[in-house]
Amino acid sequence: MPRIYVAVDPQLGRVEYRDRKRAWWLLSVAYPLLPFVGMAAHAATGREIALGLPLLISYGLMPLLDALIGEDPSNPPEAVVPQLEADRYYRWLTWITVPLHLVALMGCAWWVGTHALSWWALLMFAYVAGTDSGLGINTGHELGHKHNPWEQWLARLVLAVPAYGHFTVEHGRGHHRSVCTPQDHASARMGESIYRFALRELPGGVSRAWRLERERLAQLGRPAWSAGNTILQSYAITIALQLGLVIAFGWVMLPFLAVHNLVAWWQLTSANYVEHYGLLRAREPGGGYETPKPHHSWNTNHLVTNLALFHLQRHSDHHARPSRRYQSLRDFADLPRLPSGYFGMFPLSYLPWLWFKVMDPRLLALPHVAGDLDRVNLDPRRQQALRERYGDTRVEA
Repeated sequence: MPRIYVAVDPQLGRVEYRDRKRAWWLLSVAYPLLPFVGMAAHAATGREIALGLPLLISYGLMPLLDALIGEDPSNPPEAVVPQLEADRYYRWLTWITVPLHLVALMGCAWWVGTHALSWWALLMFAYVAGTDSGLGINTGHELGHKHNPWEQWLARLVLAVPAYGHFTVEHGRGHHRSVCTPQDHASARMGESIYRFALRELPGGVSRAWRLERERLAQLGRPAWSAGNTILQSYAITIALQLGLVIAFGWVMLPFLAVHNLVAWWQLTSANYVEHYGLLRAREPGGGYETPKPHHSWNTNHLVTNLALFHLQRHSDHHARPSRRYQSLRDFADLPRLPSGYFGMFPLSYLPWLWFKVMDPRLLALPHVAGDLDRVNLDPRRQQALRERYGDTRVEA
């Protein structure tokens, strides 16, 4: 039975809330084990193509379930949020997920190292493992926003699996401060394909994270290359883990881990691309930007993929209140809305012509944009072409 939270609201009086998704959040815990479905299918059929079954589940079944089951617009009343945040059940789920990402990578490596796979099956299964470790970055995202040493360490540990240890520094102290501005390499611009975006986002993340961590350590009177560098702490775990896999299973691990790491990074790039595409914070009279608002992120309430991603897709409230835990994230009216969950949006973004056809009209139709390209984060290389194509479509008040 769902737990009942009771509180007194100044306007509403006594309120009750039941999180009917309480047990279903276990999907976020179990989802990292999806590669084992591919291993089981391979063992049962003897066909190497069966190793790709997790990809069919993620990018075929999950979007279909999102479409069939639909969205969940329910919100926890604000009065019960403190109780919801204090319920340790929810944080235990994120803690448990961390070692499962390690188990998943080691299981995939063991399967590759103990089976004579063809080159294409090895690369396909490395892709499967990479998409799975991309979920680890999502787990690290949830944990990295929490202000306690234990969860910060868990974030560094899980980010070590895909060799993305700089993410917590880059995301929390970099992206969240400059999101939806032309200066943010992790905010996609209108007219910018995901492939051009990746050329900014991937190196930009490492560079900014290193600069921010170097500045933090300098304020403490410590050198950047020291044990106190949180990026290096995570990378050290990566080296120990992946070197250990090479020693255990041989040189076949080199191409496997290379593809695994690149695909995991690509998963994060895909999420960054769809989360803020074309959205722009307004300039204030003093020259700075307005504080991030819920309408500065694309949101989706699709139930199934949110249950598999610790509510990552309620990204609007996350940017409004970054430290709020996943179970407490809310929906708002008039938000930028994606037509599908992330498992449907990622493949769409890989086809730029189709992405632009679907998303550009949605972007221009947003109430706070109202067809005004001056309110959009435009790709400078495409600015003239976009203005010629769309002209002045502003909606007068």
